[in-house]
Amino acid sequence: MRSVRSVLSALRQSAFRFLLAFLLPGLMAGTNNSLAAETIVTKAPSAFLYEPASGTILFAKDPDKSFAPGALNKVMTAATVFKALKDGDLAPDRLCKVSEHAWRTGGAPSGRGATMFAAIKSEITVDDLLKGLLVHNANDAAIVLAECLDGSEEAFAGRMNSLANDLGMKGSSFSNPTGFPEAPSKTTVRDQARLADYIIGEHADLYPMFAIPEFTWNNIFQRNKNPLLGEVRGLDGLGGGNDETDGWSGLGSVNRNGRRVIAAVAGLSSDNHRLQTLKEVIEGAWEYFTVQTLYKAGETVVDGRVFGGTQGSVPLVAEGNIDVLLPRGGTLDYRIRVVYQGPLAAPFEKGTRVGEIRVLGKDGIVYRSPLVTGSAVDKGDMMGRALDGLQELLFGWIG
Repeated sequence: MRSVRSVLSALRQSAFRFLLAFLLPGLMAGTNNSLAAETIVTKAPSAFLYEPASGTILFAKDPDKSFAPGALNKVMTAATVFKALKDGDLAPDRLCKVSEHAWRTGGAPSGRGATMFAAIKSEITVDDLLKGLLVHNANDAAIVLAECLDGSEEAFAGRMNSLANDLGMKGSSFSNPTGFPEAPSKTTVRDQARLADYIIGEHADLYPMFAIPEFTWNNIFQRNKNPLLGEVRGLDGLGGGNDETDGWSGLGSVNRNGRRVIAAVAGLSSDNHRLQTLKEVIEGAWEYFTVQTLYKAGETVVDGRVFGGTQGSVPLVAEGNIDVLLPRGGTLDYRIRVVYQGPLAAPFEKGTRVGEIRVLGKDGIVYRSPLVTGSAVDKGDMMGRALDGLQELLFGWIG
């Protein structure tokens, strides 16, 4: 027969930690209501609506369906250049030469849409090229920035994909800085919303460039070509695109009275259809949702079981206020789930992150926030730890 010490040693070496999920009662009263709840309705094949302050997904319709972004690709180009500026790989005043390739492929001679009319072999600062990219939607600016940073469009595309991977844009791949269809890029509305969240959060100093109303270069005046600016109240960025096969797409962020939302739509049949659909999705954030505080900071959400400690359980509390945008009517089927690695092995300090609270809707997780221990627990004596070990060995951990 093994000694108590050997049993405990075996327990420590075994993978006895597992996920415990506590399904709390339905979050909303009337979750079984037979009446259909009021919510966002859109004819867009793909749509996504996100509230970054609370981290809440308000609406998702086929959010991981792949589409070619066309000119919307340039939002990723801008994000990649923003990161290079922040990392010190570029400087705003660095001069970039307009190559013959950039001039012929994306400039005035190309006849391929938007251009800032950069002169061949001229030198332009990164700052002015970014204005050309984001105000003029310029293809030549996109190519010049790519070549200036990495020497070629192909090498720059590798940098774009590296950033996309870092951001968790699992459904995206980028082939060039312009969105030209010869080597089409692919993305999803979920990934586009994640990209917008990154730009607004990490590059708040540069994000206002998306809303510059006009820019003159080479003595040619052009207004901002973002088809969404001025059409949706409070919209202050990002852009739109279209593809011959995959249709029209749009990505926008709206700030009204301190509340910001990010919306992405794709697969639309026309410019007007895209604008109408984006409006429907964005307006739904104010029409159907309101902020609800589920738990205040420090409030106990659930008790977690403890292994080898001076006490058998510890309160798991909200690290901060659990503020979630939820339907006004309270008739949608939302649930709360608490997930933590348990039993929690003592000793540990008060405020130790051990799990998270999740709000689940019909489309999966719409919100998540950390849970921390509400008090410290010291290591128990040998007898208590032996009893905990024997319970785990004989019966598993019964929560």
